[in-house]
Amino acid sequence: MEFKISRESIQQFEDLIAEKNEKELLEILKDIHFADIAEIMNELSEEGAIYIFNILDSEVTAEILLELDENVRENILKNLSSKEIAEELDELNTDDAVDIISELPQERKGEVISELEDLEHAKDIVDLMRYNENTAGGLMGTELVSVNENWTVLTCVKEMRKQAEHVSRVHSIYVVDDNQRLKGRLSLKDLLTTSTTTHISDVYIRNVDYVRVDTKDVEVARIMQKYDLEAIPVVDEMGRLLGRITIDDIVDVIKDEADKDYQLAAGISQDVEANDSILTLTRARIPWLILAMIGGFVAVNVTRSFEGAMEKFRILFFFTPLIAAMAGNVGVQSSAIIVQGLANNTISGSIWKRLLKEVTLSLFNGFILSIILLLGSHFLLQVDYMIGITVAIALVSVIVIASLIGTFIPIFLNKYGIDPALATGPFITTSNDIFGILIYFSIAKIILGF
Repeated sequence: MEFKISRESIQQFEDLIAEKNEKELLEILKDIHFADIAEIMNELSEEGAIYIFNILDSEVTAEILLELDENVRENILKNLSSKEIAEELDELNTDDAVDIISELPQERKGEVISELEDLEHAKDIVDLMRYNENTAGGLMGTELVSVNENWTVLTCVKEMRKQAEHVSRVHSIYVVDDNQRLKGRLSLKDLLTTSTTTHISDVYIRNVDYVRVDTKDVEVARIMQKYDLEAIPVVDEMGRLLGRITIDDIVDVIKDEADKDYQLAAGISQDVEANDSILTLTRARIPWLILAMIGGFVAVNVTRSFEGAMEKFRILFFFTPLIAAMAGNVGVQSSAIIVQGLANNTISGSIWKRLLKEVTLSLFNGFILSIILLLGSHFLLQVDYMIGITVAIALVSVIVIASLIGTFIPIFLNKYGIDPALATGPFITTSNDIFGILIYFSIAKIILGF
């Protein structure tokens, strides 16, 4: 059952910490999942979080460290000695241990690694630290169960028992040759129902999904999502088995990528959090705000170039916000669909067919909206029919152009290796505002002749 945090429960913890009532705190915490304990610690003061951490066993605190907010984890690690941090890392899988070490100051990393008691564990951690964190190598853990294709089933079971002592969860049994090259996977059912004298080479499954050590993390996530995998093996350039990536690591990748895309769509150029400093948040937001302001100046100049319309058809200017808003909204809608398709790898076929589909859709939507605009402007605003028709035609044109821009820009950015999520933010909105106003007044000038 999920633990629910309330203001009352946090107050209870704060009171018990103030009283230093360790016994009652441990009694309450013993039945709470480590992820919920981390959530409680995130809500406590720095001193309170450290007190909770210090009274718990390292088996629990090691898991808690992974779930804490970054700033809370940083404060706790600052208050631990290198030996104490090493004791926490000894309880973690190699991939999780690397995540913790990577957040330490450079001078402390070596100190912590030298304090690790399990030398094999320390070697694996050092090896993993060489890989880029955004690749399969940076995501993988070395804890897995592998068997040699030349072993008999009996030998295989004995070796698996030894290996399983160091693996918290066995997702798959991987089969390798004498050079540690990945050959396939072994079904637990086949292992249990086959004679003990049978060789593994006679029963293992040769079809196995895998990724190379330099595969990008988002590509690993796409593969695991597509094939519904709980874990996937990682191999080097020679096909040798190095480790495995589990679904919990991929969930983190998907979440981080979604957060990044959401921030890009909102016009935030860096990965930031609400608790970051004002200076950090300003650096993340100001580039796109400056772009939006420049776009605003361009839009003002476009409007000024049609000054003649102010003298003869002042009513046109009252429709300018409507045209600009529709251009921006349609562009964002179109780009959002394309960006989602690119992220899920579901965009296929010719770009021209995609653009033709968007034109057809936008014409249909534009026709409906223009009818509503025409009727509304005449009966509610008492606008002359000729003005209404002009604005309606301009609206259809703007919607078509905005949808084409919203479709083409993400595909273009993706082709040249730029995150297409950029196209759903201020960039697409500002550009469509400018094009929308330009098209609106150009069509009005042609029809009304000012």
